[in-house]
Formats: sequence, C-alpha cells, structure tokens
Amino acid sequence: MKNRIEEFRKQRGITQEELAAALEVSRQTIGSLENGRYNPSILLAFKLSEYFGVSIEEIFIY
Repeated sequence: MKNRIEEFRKQRGITQEELAAALEVSRQTIGSLENGRYNPSILLAFKLSEYFGVSIEEIFIY
C-alpha cells in the first residue's frame, strides 16, 4: 500500500522525529511507513488522519 505521509509531513515543514513524537511512535516507524515497509494499525491510521486534517483515503492509496 502506498501513502502520502512524507508529502503531508514536508508540507507542514516537520521532521520525522517531530511527527513521531506527536503520534507517540518511534522515528523508525515513520521512516518505515514513508518507505512502504510497514502498514499502520487502524489506530495509527486514524491518528495520522486527525493530525494532518485529511481523510485516511487521502493519505493511503490502495
């Protein structure tokens, strides 16, 4: 599954570390998500959606 996490993160001008801290996950989790090596739990997907103010479907491309 592809995603637009890196795109949304860079639009906000924040680092992987800052996003990880806001979502209470590790920086490695954010890196793995951005590189497509990890699919998030539904809870993390909702947290990302809420953080960026967009729908889950706008972040994740099936």
